[in-house]
Amino acid sequence: MTGSAPILEMAGISKTFPGVKALKDVSLTVYPGEIHALMGENGAGKSTLMKILSGAYQADPGGVIRIDGQPVVIGSPLAAIHSGISTIYQELSLAPNLTVAENMLLGREHRNGPAINRRSMEQACRAVLERLKVTFTPSTRVGELSMAERQLVEIARALIANSRILVMDEPTTSLSSRETDALFALVRQLRSEGMAIIYISHRMAEVYELADRVSVLRDGAYVGTLGRDDISAERLVRMMVGRDLSSFYKKEHNAKGSRGPVIFSVRNVRDAHRVHDCSFELHHGEVLGLAGLVGAGRTELARLIYGADLRTGGEIILDGRRLSIETPQDAIDAGVVYLTEDRKHLGLFLDLSVRENVNLSVLGRDAHAGGVLNLRAAKERAVAAIRALGIRVAADIVPVGSLSGGNQQKVLLSRLLETKPRILILDEPTRGVDIGAKSEIYRLIDDLVRNGVGVIVISSELPEIVGICDRVLVMREGRIAGEVGGTGHAPISQENIVAIATGVREAA
Repeated sequence: MTGSAPILEMAGISKTFPGVKALKDVSLTVYPGEIHALMGENGAGKSTLMKILSGAYQADPGGVIRIDGQPVVIGSPLAAIHSGISTIYQELSLAPNLTVAENMLLGREHRNGPAINRRSMEQACRAVLERLKVTFTPSTRVGELSMAERQLVEIARALIANSRILVMDEPTTSLSSRETDALFALVRQLRSEGMAIIYISHRMAEVYELADRVSVLRDGAYVGTLGRDDISAERLVRMMVGRDLSSFYKKEHNAKGSRGPVIFSVRNVRDAHRVHDCSFELHHGEVLGLAGLVGAGRTELARLIYGADLRTGGEIILDGRRLSIETPQDAIDAGVVYLTEDRKHLGLFLDLSVRENVNLSVLGRDAHAGGVLNLRAAKERAVAAIRALGIRVAADIVPVGSLSGGNQQKVLLSRLLETKPRILILDEPTRGVDIGAKSEIYRLIDDLVRNGVGVIVISSELPEIVGICDRVLVMREGRIAGEVGGTGHAPISQENIVAIATGVREAA
């Protein structure tokens, strides 16, 4: 980028909402042909800054946006598109009932008088889709496409609009490893063609692999920018949260010295399709990890234990007592709870308040005679949960859907903890969660184990599994293929986990 002029300059950008200063004099410079990562905790101001760039928000007076050195006013999303800026949000903005071509040219349809000329639209889109090497056609309905294919439609929409700046917000959240690799190859191709890409992600590995530079925001303010050669986990963490990486996986519990008797046993659990005779034991005072490649059966096993899916065989034993779990309510009543990997669709009620979400599982516990809800107790419980888990929210009556991903996760955890669980199964507990919230969730897991709760963690992030777990079971093709970290087994490491998960070698 040396010698080239920036394609985008944002200088002195501030944004104030009622009672909140979301951005404070933020600057950002992006060059053509670069992948510029934007990082920071949830609530740091990343989304607000990008919404200003995309025309969804208007900045406070005093800041300036320049494209190719010329000041521009971006008063609406349409003005952003006309300025060559496209944004792909984490929640895709496609209309599933329309075709690929109709989505790509939405708002800019080709017409013959009042009638839409769909043949002309499909012809215009075909060249862009061929450039992306997709397998679907302009006439395919978007509702028939996979999540990865829908991402490609979003990118195609940006290309057909001749966008020169592409903002990508957590684009790999719903993609498999193979789909992620394909997306990365496409992103690199776009960079080589001169497009400027602003890439928002919480995943360090993605930033290492893609970014030419990284800019960090903290508490609504610009902290600094690192060049590719200067990017490291330690420096990024320090910039984002103001403390060292070493504090992240700090364990107060001592599994090696304090691991007690078996408190939870799963014996030969199976279903009719994906899970085959899985058995394991969880000891008092340990964090047990469940690792494996996508499709290995980790989530499926957890859902069988929890009663969310039909179990065709096997036993579940808690504190020496065989449990009869046929539904999730049976599991909750027995003291076994499950944090779903999909908090938005399977966990939270986004239109309800924080208070209502926290209390959903325990509404009947302190109801008055006749079933009248004790609203005072519900409020006290929600306020206590907000304080205990550090949920960043103005009041407990705020809708959960308005919170950041990390704070939504804390609300869902609060609801589960209100049931006073004996066993807590966490499925991808930090997916889509910023680094600061990850650290808080890790600390919560440590506290729960020290207080006698049995914790099982399912995660696709191997550094997370290695950092917080005392013992790890590795699944492959619906079976528990091996173990690391336990007595007589290989030590916990990413290499040992991957070797078992891929079948390169069997566990010791």
